[in-house]
Amino acid sequence: MVKLIHTLADHGDDVNCCAFSFSLLATCSLDKTIRLYSLSDFTELPHSPLKFHTYAVHCCCFSPSGHILASCSTDGTTVLWNTENGQTLAVMEQPSGSPVRVCQFSPDSTCLASGAADGTVVLWNVQSYKLYRCGSVKDGSLVACAFSPNGSFFVTGSSCGDLTVWDDKMRCLHSEKAHDLGITCCNFSSQPVSDGEQGLQFFRLASCGQDCQVKIWVVSFTHIFGFELKYKSTLSGHCAPVLACAFSHDGQMLVSGKCKAVFVVFQNTENILHTLTQHTRYVTTCAFATHTLLLATGSMDKTVNIWQFDLETLCQARSTEDHLKQFTEDWSEKDVSTWLCAQGLKDLVGIFKMNNIDGKELLNLTKESLADDLKIDGYSYEKEAMENWISTKKRTSPMTNLVLSSVVLTPNRTLKMAINRWLETHQK
Repeated sequence: MVKLIHTLADHGDDVNCCAFSFSLLATCSLDKTIRLYSLSDFTELPHSPLKFHTYAVHCCCFSPSGHILASCSTDGTTVLWNTENGQTLAVMEQPSGSPVRVCQFSPDSTCLASGAADGTVVLWNVQSYKLYRCGSVKDGSLVACAFSPNGSFFVTGSSCGDLTVWDDKMRCLHSEKAHDLGITCCNFSSQPVSDGEQGLQFFRLASCGQDCQVKIWVVSFTHIFGFELKYKSTLSGHCAPVLACAFSHDGQMLVSGKCKAVFVVFQNTENILHTLTQHTRYVTTCAFATHTLLLATGSMDKTVNIWQFDLETLCQARSTEDHLKQFTEDWSEKDVSTWLCAQGLKDLVGIFKMNNIDGKELLNLTKESLADDLKIDGYSYEKEAMENWISTKKRTSPMTNLVLSSVVLTPNRTLKMAINRWLETHQK
Protein backbone atom coordinates (compact mmCIF):
# COMPACT_ATOMS: atom_id res chain seq x y z
CA MET A 1 0.00 0.00 0.00
CA VAL A 2 1.11 3.57 -0.69
CA LYS A 3 -0.49 6.38 1.26
CA LEU A 4 -0.39 10.15 0.92
CA ILE A 5 1.06 11.52 4.17
CA HIS A 6 1.64 15.19 3.36
CA THR A 7 0.97 17.86 0.74
CA LEU A 8 3.20 20.92 0.35
CA ALA A 9 1.44 23.91 -1.25
CA ASP A 10 3.88 26.78 -0.74
CA HIS A 11 4.89 27.46 -4.35
CA GLY A 12 3.01 30.10 -6.31
CA ASP A 13 3.44 28.42 -9.71
CA ASP A 14 4.21 25.07 -11.39
CA VAL A 15 6.59 22.80 -9.46
CA ASN A 16 9.42 21.81 -11.81
CA CYS A 17 11.64 19.56 -9.72
CA CYS A 18 12.02 17.93 -6.31
CA ALA A 19 15.03 16.19 -4.77
CA PHE A 20 15.92 14.40 -1.54
CA SER A 21 19.02 14.38 0.63
CA PHE A 22 19.34 12.19 3.74
CA SER A 23 17.44 14.73 5.85
CA LEU A 24 15.92 17.33 3.49
CA LEU A 25 13.52 17.73 0.59
CA ALA A 26 14.14 20.48 -1.97
CA THR A 27 11.56 21.77 -4.45
CA CYS A 28 11.79 24.43 -7.17
CA SER A 29 9.25 26.23 -9.29
CA LEU A 30 8.35 28.62 -12.05
CA ASP A 31 7.88 31.12 -9.20
CA LYS A 32 11.72 31.62 -9.18
CA THR A 33 12.24 30.06 -5.72
CA ILE A 34 13.70 26.94 -4.15
CA ARG A 35 12.18 25.63 -0.92
CA LEU A 36 13.74 23.35 1.68
CA TYR A 37 11.85 21.07 4.08
CA SER A 38 12.89 18.81 6.94
CA LEU A 39 12.08 15.14 6.42
CA SER A 40 11.36 14.67 10.12
CA ASP A 41 8.10 16.67 10.04
CA PHE A 42 8.03 18.39 6.58
CA THR A 43 8.30 21.86 8.08
CA GLU A 44 10.00 24.47 5.92
CA LEU A 45 13.47 25.49 7.08
CA PRO A 46 13.92 28.99 8.57
CA HIS A 47 16.17 30.11 5.68
CA SER A 48 13.71 28.90 3.02
CA PRO A 49 12.68 29.92 0.41
CA LEU A 50 16.02 30.43 -1.34
CA LYS A 51 15.86 33.47 -3.61
CA PHE A 52 18.40 34.53 -6.22
CA HIS A 53 17.17 33.50 -9.65
CA THR A 54 15.39 36.15 -11.70
CA TYR A 55 13.41 33.69 -13.83
CA ALA A 56 11.93 30.20 -13.49
CA VAL A 57 13.99 27.56 -11.65
CA HIS A 58 13.94 24.35 -13.70
CA CYS A 59 15.99 21.89 -11.68
CA CYS A 60 17.50 21.36 -8.23
CA CYS A 61 19.71 18.58 -6.86
CA PHE A 62 21.75 17.78 -3.74
CA SER A 63 25.40 16.81 -3.63
CA PRO A 64 25.77 13.20 -2.40
CA SER A 65 26.60 14.40 1.13
CA GLY A 66 23.57 16.73 1.16
CA HIS A 67 25.73 19.67 2.22
CA ILE A 68 25.34 21.54 -1.10
CA LEU A 69 22.25 22.19 -3.22
CA ALA A 70 22.44 23.19 -6.88
CA SER A 71 19.70 25.01 -8.80
CA CYS A 72 19.50 26.22 -12.39
CA SER A 73 17.28 28.70 -14.16
CA THR A 74 16.10 30.41 -17.31
CA ASP A 75 18.32 33.31 -16.19
CA GLY A 76 21.35 31.34 -17.49
CA THR A 77 22.89 30.60 -14.08
CA THR A 78 23.54 27.56 -11.94
CA VAL A 79 23.73 28.42 -8.24
CA LEU A 80 25.31 26.42 -5.42
CA TRP A 81 23.74 26.83 -1.97
CA ASN A 82 24.84 25.90 1.55
CA THR A 83 21.92 23.79 2.78
CA GLU A 84 22.66 24.50 6.44
CA ASN A 85 22.17 28.28 6.25
CA GLY A 86 20.83 28.99 2.76
CA GLN A 87 23.82 31.12 1.74
CA THR A 88 25.00 31.14 -1.89
CA LEU A 89 28.37 29.47 -2.38
CA ALA A 90 28.77 30.23 -6.07
CA VAL A 91 26.93 31.59 -9.10
CA MET A 92 28.11 29.90 -12.30
CA GLU A 93 27.02 31.45 -15.59
CA GLN A 94 26.50 29.28 -18.63
CA PRO A 95 29.18 30.43 -21.13
CA SER A 96 26.58 31.04 -23.83
CA GLY A 97 24.16 32.76 -21.44
CA SER A 98 21.47 30.32 -22.55
CA PRO A 99 18.71 29.23 -20.13
CA VAL A 100 19.90 26.29 -18.02
CA ARG A 101 17.35 23.48 -17.95
CA VAL A 102 19.02 20.73 -15.93
CA CYS A 103 21.88 20.21 -13.45
CA GLN A 104 23.30 17.11 -11.79
CA PHE A 105 26.17 16.28 -9.39
CA SER A 106 28.65 13.51 -10.11
CA PRO A 107 28.57 10.65 -7.55
CA ASP A 108 31.88 11.79 -5.98
CA SER A 109 30.76 15.46 -5.77
CA THR A 110 33.77 16.68 -7.73
CA CYS A 111 31.77 17.85 -10.75
CA LEU A 112 28.41 19.35 -11.59
CA ALA A 113 26.90 19.07 -15.07
CA SER A 114 24.59 21.78 -16.41
CA GLY A 115 22.65 21.51 -19.65
CA ALA A 116 21.19 24.48 -21.51
CA ALA A 117 18.50 25.34 -24.03
CA ASP A 118 21.08 25.92 -26.79
CA GLY A 119 22.36 22.34 -26.49
CA THR A 120 25.53 23.15 -24.52
CA VAL A 121 26.57 21.05 -21.55
CA VAL A 122 29.17 22.20 -19.03
CA LEU A 123 31.10 20.28 -16.39
CA TRP A 124 31.90 22.55 -13.42
CA ASN A 125 34.59 21.88 -10.82
CA VAL A 126 32.62 21.94 -7.56
CA GLN A 127 35.69 22.75 -5.44
CA SER A 128 36.89 25.74 -7.47
CA TYR A 129 33.47 26.68 -8.95
CA LYS A 130 35.20 27.01 -12.34
CA LEU A 131 34.39 25.57 -15.76
CA TYR A 132 36.16 22.24 -16.32
CA ARG A 133 34.90 21.05 -19.72
CA CYS A 134 32.26 22.06 -22.23
CA GLY A 135 30.46 20.31 -25.09
CA SER A 136 27.26 20.51 -27.10
CA VAL A 137 24.73 18.38 -28.95
CA LYS A 138 23.82 18.96 -32.58
CA ASP A 139 20.12 19.64 -32.19
CA GLY A 140 17.65 20.65 -29.51
CA SER A 141 17.72 21.82 -25.91
CA LEU A 142 19.24 19.71 -23.16
CA VAL A 143 16.45 18.90 -20.70
CA ALA A 144 17.68 15.76 -18.92
CA CYS A 145 20.92 14.55 -17.34
CA ALA A 146 22.02 11.57 -15.25
CA PHE A 147 25.42 10.30 -14.06
CA SER A 148 26.19 6.60 -14.00
CA PRO A 149 26.43 5.29 -10.42
CA ASN A 150 30.18 4.72 -10.76
CA GLY A 151 30.72 8.21 -12.20
CA SER A 152 32.61 7.04 -15.28
CA PHE A 153 30.12 8.61 -17.71
CA PHE A 154 26.89 10.59 -17.85
CA VAL A 155 23.90 10.79 -20.16
CA THR A 156 22.04 13.82 -21.48
CA GLY A 157 18.62 13.91 -23.13
CA SER A 158 17.47 16.51 -25.64
CA SER A 159 14.18 18.00 -26.77
CA CYS A 160 14.85 16.40 -30.17
CA GLY A 161 14.76 12.94 -28.57
CA ASP A 162 18.47 12.06 -28.55
CA LEU A 163 20.27 10.28 -25.72
CA THR A 164 23.93 11.33 -25.72
CA VAL A 165 26.58 9.64 -23.58
CA TRP A 166 29.71 11.48 -22.39
CA ASP A 167 32.76 10.28 -20.51
CA ASP A 168 34.33 12.21 -17.63
CA LYS A 169 36.53 14.13 -20.12
CA MET A 170 33.42 15.35 -22.02
CA ARG A 171 34.11 13.13 -25.02
CA CYS A 172 30.95 11.98 -26.78
CA LEU A 173 30.80 8.18 -26.58
CA HIS A 174 27.45 7.55 -28.21
CA SER A 175 24.28 9.26 -29.41
CA GLU A 176 21.01 7.83 -30.68
CA LYS A 177 17.37 8.72 -31.17
CA ALA A 178 15.46 7.41 -28.14
CA HIS A 179 12.10 9.24 -28.22
CA ASP A 180 10.58 10.64 -31.40
CA LEU A 181 8.97 13.71 -29.89
CA GLY A 182 11.67 14.63 -27.39
CA ILE A 183 13.08 13.36 -24.10
CA THR A 184 11.77 14.79 -20.84
CA CYS A 185 13.77 12.88 -18.20
CA CYS A 186 16.33 10.10 -17.67
CA ASN A 187 17.49 8.30 -14.54
CA PHE A 188 19.94 5.52 -13.62
CA SER A 189 19.26 2.70 -11.22
CA SER A 190 21.99 2.80 -8.57
CA GLN A 191 22.21 -1.01 -8.49
CA PRO A 192 24.22 -2.92 -11.15
CA VAL A 193 22.39 -5.54 -13.16
CA SER A 194 25.36 -7.89 -13.37
CA ASP A 195 29.11 -7.83 -13.02
CA GLY A 196 29.46 -9.85 -16.20
CA GLU A 197 31.95 -12.62 -16.93
CA GLN A 198 34.77 -10.14 -17.53
CA GLY A 199 34.11 -7.89 -14.56
CA LEU A 200 31.91 -5.46 -16.49
CA GLN A 201 29.31 -3.36 -14.69
CA PHE A 202 25.89 -3.02 -16.30
CA PHE A 203 23.39 -0.38 -15.23
CA ARG A 204 19.73 0.16 -16.04
CA LEU A 205 18.76 3.54 -17.48
CA ALA A 206 15.18 4.75 -17.75
CA SER A 207 14.15 7.47 -20.20
CA CYS A 208 10.76 9.03 -20.89
CA GLY A 209 9.39 11.50 -23.39
CA GLN A 210 6.66 13.33 -25.21
CA ASP A 211 5.96 10.16 -27.22
CA CYS A 212 4.08 8.75 -24.19
CA GLN A 213 6.73 6.09 -23.60
CA VAL A 214 9.07 4.98 -20.80
CA LYS A 215 12.02 2.98 -22.10
CA ILE A 216 14.53 0.84 -20.22
CA TRP A 217 18.13 0.60 -21.42
CA VAL A 218 21.12 -1.46 -20.28
CA VAL A 219 24.39 0.48 -20.26
CA SER A 220 28.00 -0.57 -19.75
CA PHE A 221 31.32 1.24 -20.12
CA THR A 222 34.95 0.42 -19.37
CA HIS A 223 38.13 1.97 -20.75
CA ILE A 224 39.15 -1.51 -21.97
CA PHE A 225 35.94 -2.80 -23.56
CA GLY A 226 34.40 0.54 -24.48
CA PHE A 227 30.78 1.67 -24.29
CA GLU A 228 27.57 -0.16 -25.04
CA LEU A 229 23.94 1.02 -24.84
CA LYS A 230 21.23 -1.60 -25.41
CA TYR A 231 17.48 -1.04 -25.61
CA LYS A 232 15.71 -3.48 -23.26
CA SER A 233 11.98 -2.72 -23.16
CA THR A 234 9.17 -0.18 -23.23
CA LEU A 235 6.80 0.04 -20.27
CA SER A 236 3.13 -0.23 -21.16
CA GLY A 237 0.19 1.75 -19.81
CA HIS A 238 1.20 5.29 -20.74
CA CYS A 239 -1.19 7.10 -23.08
CA ALA A 240 0.01 10.69 -22.53
CA PRO A 241 3.39 12.46 -22.46
CA VAL A 242 5.55 11.21 -19.58
CA LEU A 243 7.39 14.13 -17.97
CA ALA A 244 9.31 12.37 -15.18
CA CYS A 245 10.77 9.01 -14.15
CA ALA A 246 12.93 7.83 -11.24
CA PHE A 247 14.28 4.59 -9.78
CA SER A 248 14.01 3.74 -6.10
CA HIS A 249 17.29 3.59 -4.18
CA ASP A 250 17.45 -0.21 -4.36
CA GLY A 251 16.56 -0.23 -8.07
CA GLN A 252 13.51 -2.45 -7.58
CA MET A 253 10.85 0.15 -8.35
CA LEU A 254 10.46 2.72 -11.11
CA VAL A 255 8.03 5.62 -10.84
CA SER A 256 6.79 7.71 -13.77
CA GLY A 257 4.55 10.75 -14.06
CA LYS A 258 1.87 10.58 -16.75
CA CYS A 259 -0.69 13.36 -17.05
CA LYS A 260 -2.26 13.70 -13.55
CA ALA A 261 -1.24 10.18 -12.46
CA VAL A 262 1.90 8.54 -11.09
CA PHE A 263 2.69 4.91 -11.97
CA VAL A 264 4.76 2.79 -9.57
CA VAL A 265 6.24 -0.17 -11.44
CA PHE A 266 8.02 -3.29 -10.13
CA GLN A 267 11.18 -3.23 -12.21
CA ASN A 268 11.84 -6.97 -12.49
CA THR A 269 8.42 -7.83 -13.97
CA GLU A 270 7.49 -4.32 -15.21
CA ASN A 271 4.07 -4.78 -13.63
CA ILE A 272 2.26 -1.71 -12.28
CA LEU A 273 2.08 -1.92 -8.48
CA HIS A 274 0.18 1.32 -7.84
CA THR A 275 -1.40 4.24 -9.67
CA LEU A 276 -1.42 7.47 -7.65
CA THR A 277 -4.00 10.04 -8.75
CA GLN A 278 -3.96 12.85 -6.22
CA HIS A 279 -2.62 15.64 -8.49
CA THR A 280 -5.08 17.77 -10.47
CA ARG A 281 -2.72 18.76 -13.30
CA TYR A 282 0.29 17.25 -15.09
CA VAL A 283 2.91 15.55 -12.90
CA THR A 284 6.25 17.18 -13.73
CA THR A 285 8.70 15.59 -11.30
CA CYS A 286 9.12 12.59 -9.01
CA ALA A 287 11.89 11.45 -6.68
CA PHE A 288 12.48 8.62 -4.23
CA ALA A 289 14.09 9.41 -0.89
CA THR A 290 17.52 7.98 -0.27
CA HIS A 291 17.24 4.97 2.09
CA THR A 292 13.76 5.88 3.35
CA LEU A 293 10.27 4.77 2.35
CA LEU A 294 9.17 8.08 0.81
CA LEU A 295 8.31 9.32 -2.67
CA ALA A 296 7.80 12.97 -3.64
CA THR A 297 5.79 14.03 -6.70
CA GLY A 298 5.42 17.58 -8.01
CA SER A 299 2.90 18.99 -10.44
CA MET A 300 1.66 21.93 -12.45
CA ASP A 301 -1.02 22.19 -9.76
CA LYS A 302 1.67 23.95 -7.64
CA THR A 303 1.81 21.17 -5.02
CA VAL A 304 4.26 18.50 -3.91
CA ASN A 305 2.77 15.29 -2.54
CA ILE A 306 4.72 13.06 -0.15
CA TRP A 307 3.87 9.36 -0.34
CA GLN A 308 4.89 6.60 2.05
CA PHE A 309 5.37 2.97 1.07
CA ASP A 310 4.51 0.24 3.53
CA LEU A 311 6.58 -2.89 4.04
CA GLU A 312 4.11 -5.00 2.04
CA THR A 313 4.74 -2.94 -1.10
CA LEU A 314 8.49 -3.12 -0.56
CA CYS A 315 8.28 -6.88 -0.12
CA GLN A 316 6.29 -7.08 -3.35
CA ALA A 317 8.95 -5.09 -5.14
CA ARG A 318 11.85 -7.08 -3.72
CA SER A 319 9.92 -10.38 -3.73
CA THR A 320 12.06 -11.81 -0.91
CA GLU A 321 12.67 -10.83 2.70
CA ASP A 322 16.42 -10.95 2.13
CA HIS A 323 16.22 -8.12 -0.41
CA LEU A 324 14.25 -6.01 2.07
CA LYS A 325 16.83 -6.60 4.80
CA GLN A 326 19.65 -5.72 2.41
CA PHE A 327 17.92 -2.38 1.72
CA THR A 328 17.31 -1.55 5.39
CA GLU A 329 20.77 -2.52 6.60
CA ASP A 330 22.24 0.31 4.53
CA TRP A 331 20.37 2.92 6.58
CA SER A 332 22.46 5.42 8.55
CA GLU A 333 21.49 6.54 12.06
CA LYS A 334 19.83 9.62 10.57
CA ASP A 335 17.77 7.42 8.23
CA VAL A 336 16.57 5.41 11.23
CA SER A 337 15.56 8.64 12.98
CA THR A 338 13.64 9.78 9.89
CA TRP A 339 11.89 6.41 9.71
CA LEU A 340 10.92 6.59 13.39
CA CYS A 341 9.39 10.05 12.86
CA ALA A 342 7.44 8.82 9.83
CA GLN A 343 6.08 5.95 11.95
CA GLY A 344 4.91 8.33 14.70
CA LEU A 345 7.71 7.24 17.06
CA LYS A 346 9.48 10.59 17.40
CA ASP A 347 9.87 10.10 21.16
CA LEU A 348 12.27 7.22 20.53
CA VAL A 349 14.65 9.22 18.32
CA GLY A 350 16.80 10.44 21.21
CA ILE A 351 17.25 6.94 22.63
CA PHE A 352 18.17 5.49 19.25
CA LYS A 353 20.65 8.32 18.55
CA MET A 354 22.24 7.89 21.95
CA ASN A 355 22.83 4.23 21.16
CA ASN A 356 23.96 4.73 17.54
CA ILE A 357 21.27 2.50 16.07
CA ASP A 358 21.71 2.23 12.30
CA GLY A 359 19.97 -0.05 9.83
CA LYS A 360 21.91 -3.21 10.68
CA GLU A 361 21.26 -2.74 14.39
CA LEU A 362 17.60 -1.96 13.72
CA LEU A 363 17.10 -5.30 11.97
CA ASN A 364 18.46 -7.12 15.03
CA LEU A 365 16.24 -5.37 17.59
CA THR A 366 13.48 -7.28 19.37
CA LYS A 367 11.05 -6.23 22.10
CA GLU A 368 13.48 -7.70 24.63
CA SER A 369 16.55 -6.01 23.19
CA LEU A 370 14.81 -2.63 23.22
CA ALA A 371 14.86 -2.91 27.00
CA ASP A 372 18.17 -4.73 27.44
CA ASP A 373 20.60 -4.41 24.52
CA LEU A 374 20.16 -0.65 24.15
CA LYS A 375 21.97 -0.23 27.46
CA ILE A 376 25.28 0.14 25.64
CA ASP A 377 28.13 2.56 26.14
CA GLY A 378 26.98 5.37 23.80
CA TYR A 379 30.42 6.94 23.27
CA SER A 380 32.44 7.04 20.03
CA TYR A 381 35.95 5.60 19.78
CA GLU A 382 38.45 4.68 17.11
CA LYS A 383 37.52 1.20 15.95
CA GLU A 384 41.04 -0.22 16.26
CA ALA A 385 41.50 1.18 19.78
CA MET A 386 38.18 -0.27 20.94
CA GLU A 387 38.94 -3.66 19.40
CA ASN A 388 42.27 -3.71 21.23
CA TRP A 389 40.46 -2.80 24.46
CA ILE A 390 37.98 -5.65 24.01
CA SER A 391 40.70 -8.12 22.95
CA THR A 392 42.27 -7.76 26.39
CA LYS A 393 39.03 -9.27 27.74
CA LYS A 394 37.85 -5.99 29.19
CA ARG A 395 34.04 -5.78 29.10
CA THR A 396 33.82 -2.34 30.64
CA SER A 397 33.38 1.11 29.12
CA PRO A 398 36.67 3.04 28.74
CA MET A 399 34.76 6.22 29.64
CA THR A 400 32.47 5.15 32.49
CA ASN A 401 34.09 1.88 33.62
CA LEU A 402 30.60 0.33 33.68
CA VAL A 403 30.13 -3.25 32.49
CA LEU A 404 29.10 -3.49 28.83
CA SER A 405 26.08 -5.69 28.14
CA SER A 406 27.35 -6.19 24.56
CA VAL A 407 30.74 -5.91 22.85
CA VAL A 408 29.24 -5.51 19.38
CA LEU A 409 30.72 -2.36 17.80
CA THR A 410 28.21 -0.10 16.01
CA PRO A 411 29.58 2.23 13.28
CA ASN A 412 28.96 5.91 14.04
CA ARG A 413 27.85 6.77 10.51
CA THR A 414 26.51 10.15 11.55
CA LEU A 415 30.00 11.18 12.68
CA LYS A 416 31.45 9.84 9.44
CA MET A 417 28.94 11.88 7.41
CA ALA A 418 29.81 14.99 9.44
CA ILE A 419 33.51 14.43 8.73
CA ASN A 420 32.81 14.00 5.02
CA ARG A 421 30.78 17.23 4.99
CA TRP A 422 33.64 19.08 6.68
CA LEU A 423 36.14 17.71 4.16
CA GLU A 424 33.84 18.67 1.27
CA THR A 425 33.68 22.22 2.58
CA HIS A 426 37.35 22.76 3.51
CA GLN A 427 39.34 20.73 1.00
CA LYS A 428 40.01 22.62 -2.23
